[in-house]
Amino acid sequence: MLQLYSLATHRSAVRRDIELHVSRHPLVRELEQVEEENIQVPPPRKKRSPHSAKRRHKRPINLIDEFLDENSQLRPVFFPDVQTAIDPLKEAANESHYYHPGEIWLDTEGNPIQAHGGGVLYDERSGTYYWYGEYKDGPTYHAHKKGAERVDIIGVGCYSSKDLWTWKNQGIVLAAEQTNETHDLHKSNVLERPKVVYNERTGKYVMWMHIDDANYTKAAVGIAISDYPTGPFEYLRSQRPHGFDSRDMTIFKDDDGAAYLIYSSQDNSELHVGLLTDNYLDVQPDMQRILVGHRREAPALFKYQGTYYMITSGCSGWAPNEALAHAAESIMGPWETMGNPCIGGNKMFRLATFFAQSTFVIPLPGIPGSYIFMADRWNPAGLRDSRYVWLPLIVGGLPDRPLEFNFGFPSWSRVSIYWHRKWRLPLSWRVPK
Repeated sequence: MLQLYSLATHRSAVRRDIELHVSRHPLVRELEQVEEENIQVPPPRKKRSPHSAKRRHKRPINLIDEFLDENSQLRPVFFPDVQTAIDPLKEAANESHYYHPGEIWLDTEGNPIQAHGGGVLYDERSGTYYWYGEYKDGPTYHAHKKGAERVDIIGVGCYSSKDLWTWKNQGIVLAAEQTNETHDLHKSNVLERPKVVYNERTGKYVMWMHIDDANYTKAAVGIAISDYPTGPFEYLRSQRPHGFDSRDMTIFKDDDGAAYLIYSSQDNSELHVGLLTDNYLDVQPDMQRILVGHRREAPALFKYQGTYYMITSGCSGWAPNEALAHAAESIMGPWETMGNPCIGGNKMFRLATFFAQSTFVIPLPGIPGSYIFMADRWNPAGLRDSRYVWLPLIVGGLPDRPLEFNFGFPSWSRVSIYWHRKWRLPLSWRVPK
């Protein structure tokens, strides 16, 4: 019976895979033609930045060390200078709408976009995309000798777009508190990974974010609301959801309007999933632990054909690490790990998630199974100059290796993130009406 069940599951998965390939949009076939990278590590030098030097441990220097070394000869590879900036208002017609992962991205005023660790909300009422993220346009420093690099809280930046490429700065929609040192948003504290969802029942835009102190001991979530997507947002409070510590987090709104909080907890050793209340202003009591003992953070969720998918990052501070894709029939789990979704570049690019960390996944209406993977390429030497890595994410094909709960045969479609130095959506693609 077990063998028959496994064979049927395998045949069903293969049939679904064939059907998906037959029905694929032409764009998908184009984006699967990934680019490779052949970057040679330069000879070691005596002067290296502390970020790289402390990782060496008497082993050969690799590309991650070069990435972390602000004195590296490869610095322009990871952080190209302003001469290569993406300027939507100056691009020639045949170059417009191209994404250049890792290059400086300018808004419509000609300034670098400041929306790190963020997420995108599509507002159906205005037919507009809103990109919210950490506004880090301040000096990078250490709060104390052993602390991680940081920037004082400035606030949450918001940008609007009709095409996901040209972004207008809507300003700071949730600002730091400058004088009250007891306030969660005092500039000396931490505000990370803001996400916004719209509540149809209340007519409110609700923002959730990671709130912490300079020592990362508060480990809480913060909640703010607004009548408009462009704010201003009113900060309500912070809390430890379900009584647990919470660090990297995201919000996922399902097809039925239910919204969920997903957060790293227990010192980042596991993720927790909890349903929000009807007004999205609190968590309900029930909570599920997932990926227990896996030490994952930076969750980014999306849904395709009734299956929930999630991209996560390992825990290695500012150093990039290997992304993993996960799948589940229910958002509350159980979740199965499918392996590294990254394709192209080279081995180190794939093992370092293209030298970036997941933050959000944007669905692309009209192109089934296709999404934009949003990630941050953090620059610990100057966090204001961290970059954005947006790449095509496609659901389709069988996973690279068997999963945990299905007797050795894969049952989920593969999640693939394709590396391109330059790519764009089809010219016929438009924001849904």
